[in-house]
Amino acid sequence: MALPFLPYIVVGILHLAAVLAGADTVVALTKPLLMPALLLALLLAVPARRGETVVLAALGILFGWLGDLALMNTGAGFVIGLGFFLLGHVAYIVLFVRRMRLRRPRWWSAGYLLWFAALLTVLAPHAGGLLIPLALYGAALAVLGITGSGCSSWIAVGAALFVVSDSLLGLHRFLPGFALPQADFAIMLTYIAAQGLICWGVVRRVRAAAAVPSLA
Repeated sequence: MALPFLPYIVVGILHLAAVLAGADTVVALTKPLLMPALLLALLLAVPARRGETVVLAALGILFGWLGDLALMNTGAGFVIGLGFFLLGHVAYIVLFVRRMRLRRPRWWSAGYLLWFAALLTVLAPHAGGLLIPLALYGAALAVLGITGSGCSSWIAVGAALFVVSDSLLGLHRFLPGFALPQADFAIMLTYIAAQGLICWGVVRRVRAAAAVPSLA
């Protein structure tokens, strides 16, 4: 089951190493390959019978890929990328609620609401005309974390890392004086891990459902 994820892991390591080394050409070459490699892993790792679960997971990955491509462009690319990632989060939220949920959201997931309020308070004075899109995006991200907490540990951690990654991205872009060492590396490390863990959790759930029809 793990073998299909090997290309994703290899491309992810190459990309992160290139970010650390400042090898911009390698960064530009590897970033567009991340999500296609993960989508391939998803399709190869699940059983032949594929339904709503895999479709929703594939949409989350696909919108992530489109978001990655958009963020590689300057200017309006950020807003477009934000829109694609928002669609990806919506796909994941629907997936978590309809197909991945094992329990009610955990009590600690209320912390995502506090995170959302705090982040919005910090970024609002600097967001300008992007305040409303950022607020909508942040709300979706909080819901992603909350709904993810009711799924397997793999998905819960993946959703949490998505919140971390996007929070770092927002602070890095909008907050003056924010100076996290190797911010680009931290953003991509948490993003790559988030997407990978969510996909891994989905694959495990689909394979378990195939083995026990009552889980389908």
